[in-house]
Amino acid sequence: MKIICIGSNYKNHIKELNWRISDEPLLFLKPESAVLRNNVFFLPDFSNDVQYEIELVIRICRLGKHIQPQFTHRYFDAIGLGVDITARDIQAKCKKEGLPWEISKAFDGSAVLSDFIPLSELDDLKQIKFELRKNDEIVQEGDSSDMIFDFAEIISYVSQFMTLKIGDLIFTGTPAGVGKMTSGDVYRAYLEGREMINFKVK
Repeated sequence: MKIICIGSNYKNHIKELNWRISDEPLLFLKPESAVLRNNVFFLPDFSNDVQYEIELVIRICRLGKHIQPQFTHRYFDAIGLGVDITARDIQAKCKKEGLPWEISKAFDGSAVLSDFIPLSELDDLKQIKFELRKNDEIVQEGDSSDMIFDFAEIISYVSQFMTLKIGDLIFTGTPAGVGKMTSGDVYRAYLEGREMINFKVK
């Protein structure tokens, strides 16, 4: 299983981090070992600024490469939520030095995943609403209509570089509102009103 992530895919998030909008999707990977295996995330000791990023996640259901946008709907069958946990201080240091920044994104436990909802249970893929709550306060709200690159563009783009396989997951970017995680926090994430994620930080 590959965990493929798309960065900088919401204009309001790009603005809050003072980044620039890219002409193409920004692509990076997380290893399978990044998946959080229970409902407790332990803050790593190598970062002083670990941040949450809620995202829609699509599940690949078919082997494919060089997929044209008009056919991408055949290649995913469900959508869930994920929290892309990021060591922001390490990411900033790597970016400043012109280095790859996977170490800020790919560490153990940095990919929180929900169960998945079949596409047949979602009314409109172009207007999927989701949110993240920190200690019962809404900190992020997103809508798939606000994505710079939609599901079709993402799948088509990724498949030009790597073969997509059954079970691969694609994180599709985060809206504004990312913030620092602290010990004792409780996070809950909702997709179209359904609670999908519930985990604690220690």
